[in-house]
Amino acid sequence: MAAGRRFGATRRTTTALLAGTIGVLAPLGVALPVWAQTAPADGYYATPPPVDDSKLIPDERKPDKAYKQSKGCVQRAVLGQTVEIKNRPWGQEYLQIAKAQDIVKAATGSAGGGIKVAVVDTGVTPHPWLKDRLVSGGEYVSTPKSAAPGLEDCDGHGTEVAGIIAGKPDNPEVGFVGVAPDATIVSYRQLSENYEPDTTPPSSTPPASSSGTPSSSTNPPSGSESSLPPSGNGGGSGGGDGTSPGQTNSGRQLEKAGTAGTLKTLAEIIHGIAQRGEASVINMSVDNCRAATGSITEGEQQVQAAVHYAASQNIVVIAAAGNATDTCPQNDQADARKPKTIVTPPWFADDVLSVGAIDSTGGVAPFSVHGPWVGVAAPGTQIISLDPAVGSPGLANLTFESGDKASEIQGTSFAAPYVAGLAALVRAKYPDLDAKKVINRIKETAQHPAAPGGRDNFVGYGVIDPVAALTQSLPSEVGVVASDPGPQMAQLPPANDHSSTPMIVALAGTGGGLVALLITLFVMRTIRRNRPEPTGPVR
Repeated sequence: MAAGRRFGATRRTTTALLAGTIGVLAPLGVALPVWAQTAPADGYYATPPPVDDSKLIPDERKPDKAYKQSKGCVQRAVLGQTVEIKNRPWGQEYLQIAKAQDIVKAATGSAGGGIKVAVVDTGVTPHPWLKDRLVSGGEYVSTPKSAAPGLEDCDGHGTEVAGIIAGKPDNPEVGFVGVAPDATIVSYRQLSENYEPDTTPPSSTPPASSSGTPSSSTNPPSGSESSLPPSGNGGGSGGGDGTSPGQTNSGRQLEKAGTAGTLKTLAEIIHGIAQRGEASVINMSVDNCRAATGSITEGEQQVQAAVHYAASQNIVVIAAAGNATDTCPQNDQADARKPKTIVTPPWFADDVLSVGAIDSTGGVAPFSVHGPWVGVAAPGTQIISLDPAVGSPGLANLTFESGDKASEIQGTSFAAPYVAGLAALVRAKYPDLDAKKVINRIKETAQHPAAPGGRDNFVGYGVIDPVAALTQSLPSEVGVVASDPGPQMAQLPPANDHSSTPMIVALAGTGGGLVALLITLFVMRTIRRNRPEPTGPVR
């Protein structure tokens, strides 16, 4: 009997220890996804490699190769009716641009006067609403026909970008106005989709572009994207049909086959601007998009070194975040830390403030490329800006797609200049802030999304708030560490870039505990059922 009792006690002790061991080990036995067990390395994906200063190249101040004009340049057009664009763009209302300008004017006497903004784009056509605030920066495509270097815009893209930054109508009835209408634009023509590499042997007849007039065989049909019939209407009041050149939300892509513009010349221009002190803000509504491969190209290294140098020279560097297309897939993968698409210059977020786009609802524009490098966001749809056609005194609000299909102007290309204009206003009101603090002020005062740390991969730190950027006192500027920004009420999609690891581990632990409890109950029930009946006399 004593031996049986000792055996039963031993069995119960062993069972209890077994159950306890299972309870401890059960959470570890639940299989976790590989990415939940170990976070993937960001290197060469979300985060680029360290800057290689040896890749900083000199500015040769000329095209990197010979290009010839392959399409006719933008012209004034007619859509069958006369349209006068006098309404104020929704983006101006949304951002309270007029109020922001009044704040700076009260403090300095002008809205960005004395601030130079470099526009690295397709060039800028002289326009009455830029007047003498447009100056030549440089030419990296082809010898201009009749304008100073950088002041010929065959594509029309750069002129519209410049208008959002510093357009200043001379008619009070026109609602449109640039963000910093007293700032100076320094134009650099760095790329063009209307030019292509010239492979003609030197001994052959000079290409059409040498005379400034493309041959009839290269001119698109009348009414197409690049060769539009002239309009008899248009005036300083902002009249005209509101059409624009053939540029869509695909943006301006560097190193695109059959076009002019490379990462090399972009790097040269950025370095040259910084070296010569030609501007304190740089706007680049141009991008190079490629698949993420875990590597970096030489051209990307050159741009990385250039923007790093510019930032060290107290220049605010701003770039469009990029537009999703068939050749530039959206970063919609589950793990935001391993993007499938890399966009340069935004990739170099340590030195570049990249700008995503929102639409008129306040939501993220579907074409705006997501990524860990997105800094802030601004309006990028239903754009109104300066008409880029030579001799036009008015505005544009439409473009042509597929030859003769009119559509609105949109893209992150036009969100970036809103931020560049704001940077000019901040630099005017706070002249003692260095470039990093200007960028920090724009980020900290943005309308933060409801995401951890007040930041997500869609709009970065949120939609810019010009009034707040020009008025708020920031703890970080007086040596106080700011608290994490709280969620703001904004019409933005919910964040989906958070890590699921804590939830998986918690669920696994809970599941393991339940399994251990069930096993313990089963074992104890078995022990009770197998316990021998007492054989002694009943008392």
